Amino acid sequence: MITRKLDGAALVPALPKGTIDTQMHMYLAGFPAREGGPGLPPAPLPDAGAYRRVMRWLGIDRVVITQGNAHQNDNGNLLACLREMGDVARGVAVISGATPEAELARLDQAGVVGARIMDLPGGAQGLSALEAVDARAAEMGWMLAVQFDGNRLLDLEPRLKMLKSRWVLDHHGKFFAGAGADETSALKRLIDGGRMWYKFAGAYESSRRGGPDFADVAVYAREIAAHAPERIVWGTNWPHNAARTTDAYPCDKALCETALGWLPDLAARQRALVDNPQELYGFAPIG
Repeated sequence: MITRKLDGAALVPALPKGTIDTQMHMYLAGFPAREGGPGLPPAPLPDAGAYRRVMRWLGIDRVVITQGNAHQNDNGNLLACLREMGDVARGVAVISGATPEAELARLDQAGVVGARIMDLPGGAQGLSALEAVDARAAEMGWMLAVQFDGNRLLDLEPRLKMLKSRWVLDHHGKFFAGAGADETSALKRLIDGGRMWYKFAGAYESSRRGGPDFADVAVYAREIAAHAPERIVWGTNWPHNAARTTDAYPCDKALCETALGWLPDLAARQRALVDNPQELYGFAPIG
């Protein structure tokens, strides 16, 4: 059993009113893992009650729940989580090019605002489905959350430039072999094309130098944030499913402070935490 501890004081300076966590997963009882996925996270399942405690601790007001790989193409758990969390939540589901229109309408009504492409082991829909899923998402006015080995970016750039939907590149781009000038230039070109956002989340998943500073990821994260602060969003990546023991479980407070430290100023922090995700995920402004 993993103990997901909430250690330390609140963030200083506090997160702004209306902060949105754009990358988290949640698991409710009664929804088993599906074949092809990585399995459920260690017990106790990280459910809505546990996440609400994280929200209060960090100062998060709203959340985007992303379909977990454990559930593959079955969005039942996601829909249950959206019902449980209510108006503060939106969802990113898994669909295919063959998903019936009635099912898309059901997902949309439940609070789904996006579709997921995850081209890494355990992903339910990979890059082979990119254009088909993009077409369906564009029909619905949804965004795409796209994840792959970032060192394929230069080869994939022509396809990504043609996407019809607004889309976010997840997890700092996941440059497992590092990102140099060619990769950062490609990121800037895609952002400047008008449809791409860039997500600060889970630097520990691709950093070759590790924490607490993740200095290799910091180099290109800072460069992209300085280039386009209006296109940065942030997520906790809670509940950190790769952690299998309490000792390996990261500190969400430290991760948050580190990533937000890569933004150029407080105005960029307001954009990344509130304004940008409101635009990308369709939340109403908080008065």
